[in-house]
Amino acid sequence: MSSELPPPPHSVPLPVDLQEFPGIKRLAAEYVANFDALQPFFAGNPADDDAWRAAIAARSQPDRHPAAIGGMVRTQQRARGAPKAAIDAAAGLDDPGSVAVVTGQQAGLFGGPLYTLLKAVSAIRLARRVERDFGVPAVAVFWVDAEDHDLDEIRTCGVLDADQAFTTVALEINARAGTPAAAVRLGRGIEPAFDALAAALPKTDFTAEVLGNLRRAYANGSGLVAAFATWLERLLGEHGLVVFDAADPAAKPLAADLFAREIRSAGTSSSLARSAGDRLRQAGFHAQVDPPANGVSLFLQDGDRRAFRMDGDRLRAGDDARDRAAWLDRLRADAASFSPNVLLRPIVQDRLFPTVCYVAGPNELAYVAQLKPVYAHFGVPMPLFAPRLSATLVDPAVMKFLRRTEIPLATLQPQDESALNRLLGAQLPATVEQALQAAGDTIRGRMAAVAAAVAEVDPTLTGAAESTRGRMERDLGALQHKVVQAAKRRHQTLRRQFTRAQSQIFPRGNPQERVIAGVCFLNRYGDTLVDRLLSDATLDTNRHWVIAV
Repeated sequence: MSSELPPPPHSVPLPVDLQEFPGIKRLAAEYVANFDALQPFFAGNPADDDAWRAAIAARSQPDRHPAAIGGMVRTQQRARGAPKAAIDAAAGLDDPGSVAVVTGQQAGLFGGPLYTLLKAVSAIRLARRVERDFGVPAVAVFWVDAEDHDLDEIRTCGVLDADQAFTTVALEINARAGTPAAAVRLGRGIEPAFDALAAALPKTDFTAEVLGNLRRAYANGSGLVAAFATWLERLLGEHGLVVFDAADPAAKPLAADLFAREIRSAGTSSSLARSAGDRLRQAGFHAQVDPPANGVSLFLQDGDRRAFRMDGDRLRAGDDARDRAAWLDRLRADAASFSPNVLLRPIVQDRLFPTVCYVAGPNELAYVAQLKPVYAHFGVPMPLFAPRLSATLVDPAVMKFLRRTEIPLATLQPQDESALNRLLGAQLPATVEQALQAAGDTIRGRMAAVAAAVAEVDPTLTGAAESTRGRMERDLGALQHKVVQAAKRRHQTLRRQFTRAQSQIFPRGNPQERVIAGVCFLNRYGDTLVDRLLSDATLDTNRHWVIAV
């Protein structure tokens, strides 16, 4: 018999059905609960070992990815000063029998929201599983969408301060609309952002180290994308995560044949994805993307980012309209000035890497469901798609509150007091109030009978009977007051506990993992957080998890 004590209740993760977690659309919930309904839109079920074997067989072949990719990745890593373990992991890409488990995200400020960390951790966990269960060298790769141009989204991050109040930290970026993230360099605006972050983060044993590592990564003069990649490598590189900057000009020639095919068959990718979206809707799901009829799945990166579109027999990027032969000439001369849009990006990614599986967020699962015919069009094997780990991190006090009250997590999302009022109303049972009322009625009724009876013996005793009734009613009133005060104290405690849970789980009504920066939790828990997320076998990706670290 083991002598080990069971873990404290607050350390045991609390599972939440994905269908009951706010913001999860039906497609993502059905993907894990009823994959058969979505089978026609994907290459295979990530819960099926045979699907893994098929995906591995399709990718672990020498002609399935460029031999140059491993060296290109290591060149990036050395420029950023990546940990040795990350560089050694990238060397695994030189093995023609290796496969990659890929995930990715845009370069969010100070590491981005918590889900960015959860994606990276999920890829590492899955790569380890592939090696263990299938005996194949597997590399975890984080693809930084460095050409994303939604600067408003990536220039801010959310933090919970010491009082659990939501605070937004923002970086001033002097760049015109359409500028890709890879072209943004950090200037003097990074210092006010650091100051705001340092002021917002509660002071812990880990604060100095976390802020020090962030300052080294997000140094004045560094590129925004390089800073993000450097931070991610310092955080997870020792665990074997390989970070890839997708804007690397050296990578573009490796995808030039895909760009050329898109130019020659302009409109086909959009048409295929649009038709798949129609089939999704017919099956009762939603289509995540709705490509325009004249859409071309390319951008021209020439100082800014301009989308291609069909214009009669020509293709137009902004004001630049040329026939297809002219664009192909431009591609041969300068592949680095072309980049894929949301439809073509996964195809490019899986041409460069031997991707056996991509770790996707809920919205990504929706749009890749439209890409199976696009993969076939370009002759690139479609990988499996595994949901990322979905989690909310809370302190032990909040976990105790959730377990004690058994309050449904989703009821905490509305920013009103409806759920709180229901909870408070359940704290003082109706039987207590009814019993006190009945006791008062009984005292008055019985003592009236006593007063009438004693008056027949001695009329002077009537006053004594009335005095006794008064004392009894006062004593009962005092008891009732104590009950009310106890209920108020309990209500105040519950109100504080409810508010604390609400602010941690749904800050400003949003799921925590989407709006609170991962650095906020690293500041609170240090490396313990990463170790827990990587090692806790309890955490599957079929449910949302509430975790007290």
